[in-house]
Amino acid sequence: QVQVVESGGGLVQTGGSLRLSCAFSGLKFDDYAMGWIRQAPGKEREGVACISWSGKSTYYGDFVNGRFTISRDNAENTLYLQMSRLKPEDTAMYYCVTAPCDTVIAAKVNPANGEPIRYWGRGTQVTVSS
Repeated sequence: QVQVVESGGGLVQTGGSLRLSCAFSGLKFDDYAMGWIRQAPGKEREGVACISWSGKSTYYGDFVNGRFTISRDNAENTLYLQMSRLKPEDTAMYYCVTAPCDTVIAAKVNPANGEPIRYWGRGTQVTVSS
């Protein structure tokens, strides 16, 4: 059974930083590309970032504009998202997911491969005050 421990969310002022993490157990972690998808109330899900299984390739949603960095520690089975220069529009629930990276960034299934997005944990709330 896969278990995930999420941490790092919270309330921060505009311009501040947060580091999200998802620590996995019971999953062959380095078999998967991993990513983050977010959803704000009343809005569609957005693909935030994705990292290949090896960590060598990373991908980001257009809105990130160099403010976030995704990373992973395969020895510790942990996924990270370092967020800086946060804006009120970054306020959302952030979810760690497994899926091909094009699927993660699009935040929807790619009909070409049909690979589903698997959401892990309950999500981590990030709130950025203005």
